[in-house]
Amino acid sequence: MAGRPRGIDDAAILQAAVRVMGRAGPGGMTLAAVAAEVGLVAGTLVQRFGSKRGMLVALAERSTHEVGELHARVRAEHASPLAALAALMAGAWSAVVTAEEFANHLAFLCADLADPELHRLALTSQQAEGAAVRTLLDEAVAAGELRPETDTALLARSVQEATTGAGVLWAVDREGTLAGRRLAALETSLRPHIPPHPHPHQREDTP
Repeated sequence: MAGRPRGIDDAAILQAAVRVMGRAGPGGMTLAAVAAEVGLVAGTLVQRFGSKRGMLVALAERSTHEVGELHARVRAEHASPLAALAALMAGAWSAVVTAEEFANHLAFLCADLADPELHRLALTSQQAEGAAVRTLLDEAVAAGELRPETDTALLARSVQEATTGAGVLWAVDREGTLAGRRLAALETSLRPHIPPHPHPHQREDTP
């Protein structure tokens, strides 16, 4: 039917691309595979994105926006800034369940670093996450959940490094879950900055 292709929006196609990316890796990530995932033909994706690379660029641009959307959502769902931060760290990789999926996504990231435009978008996404983390840390200081002298810029960088590294270690040793390992790394990073007597408004679900 002539109007059918536009019945599936770009967001749904990009979500399908994420699933195929995790399942098939760089070698199996084709326009045909993504099209089949959503019940379209490859030609429809060519019309939408121009090429496989065009689809990857659109996916990278979407990922940057999703960081802000996730930040807004977790902040609205949690009164505690640290609880929101934990939800942000757990939710950032929620589409990844297995170590094989993580490895496949990591392989795409490594490829992105060799492409100037995709590298720029990867950096933008990383910076957006860092800004979201620092905002929540600043709010945690203001709420008394972190010590007042906490250097939130330095701590935000430490949180990103620790949680990212935890993902790589998890992919190798495969102990626990990705979300669990990232949350454990977050807790370790935050622990020295937690005051001895939590602020009365600090919720129980903070790290």
